[in-house]
Amino acid sequence: MTDRRRFLKASLLGAAAAPMLALNKRLEAMPRPTRPAFSGARVVSTWDFGVAANHAAWQVLAKGGHALDAVESGVQVPESDLKNHSVGKGGYPDRDGHVTLDASIMDADGNCGAVAGLEQIEHPISVARRVMERTPHVLLVGDGALQFALEQGFEKQNLLTPDAEEAWHEWLKTEKYQPTVNSEVRNYGKAGAPGGANNHDTIGMLAVDAQGRMAGACTTSGMAWKLRGRVGDSPIIGAGLYVDGEVGGATSTGVGEEVIRNAGSFLVVELMRQGRTPHEACKEAVMRIVKKRREASKTLQVGFLAMNRDGEVGAYAIQRGFSYAVCDAKDQDGLIPAQSVYETSYS
Repeated sequence: MTDRRRFLKASLLGAAAAPMLALNKRLEAMPRPTRPAFSGARVVSTWDFGVAANHAAWQVLAKGGHALDAVESGVQVPESDLKNHSVGKGGYPDRDGHVTLDASIMDADGNCGAVAGLEQIEHPISVARRVMERTPHVLLVGDGALQFALEQGFEKQNLLTPDAEEAWHEWLKTEKYQPTVNSEVRNYGKAGAPGGANNHDTIGMLAVDAQGRMAGACTTSGMAWKLRGRVGDSPIIGAGLYVDGEVGGATSTGVGEEVIRNAGSFLVVELMRQGRTPHEACKEAVMRIVKKRREASKTLQVGFLAMNRDGEVGAYAIQRGFSYAVCDAKDQDGLIPAQSVYETSYS
């Protein structure tokens, strides 16, 4: 009886498996889609100051270096630029006078690290990479992020520059908080300058190296005069930055709250996974924001920048004025204006 049961069980299993085996054979016989071979390294980043950042990244890529090293080196340039009041050391403070920095970094395999509300450290992107490589976590914030940075050998320094402090004291006279589209006013408090600030000129960078490996980085000092403790999209994986080595990467700039609400960079990458080009994916992500926030979108800026695994680049924004920089073996100084929903700014 036992042998008969075993025989019947084996027969049933064999019968059930037969259709699956046939299906597997048909799938193996089907022609597989092919992708064009990648022809070289490329790095892209947001805004005009991305040109200088790209140059630093290219020094790594041109030597056959890893994309992860390239994006870290690249965004360190605006982090150290005292004339850049929306990224790093030269950033404008929150309304209480504290300069707080946010950053994230991610590679093609899903490894990622980030810091938010970090004070007194010049290069938050490097601290974010240490979070990725030396902890089991993804995001460290505030005092904990600072403690970790100091334990890793980073040195404290005063990030509130004389220019930023002067601008802050000028802002305190009115305490008017109004983000400016494209941060058009770069000299807050100077003679003849209207009210405003470098409010959301985040730098996001994406790179693919000669071996086809991708990585991305995003870093900012956030909105000027923000509430203490406010965190935007830049250090949020899936919002300000997302990379998938099988598809591509995306990063964002603008009002971070709108990007967070839509998991913007993750959305762009998933749209590329479904077959959209980088430009099409960025445009669709922007249009989702506009559809949900039609009236508000007339006076705010959000832009997306994307690159797929083959090095194809695309971007799109709500307002005109968003530009992105492209650097590869053929073009070292490319700066391209992104298309937008509103070609005439409402601001």
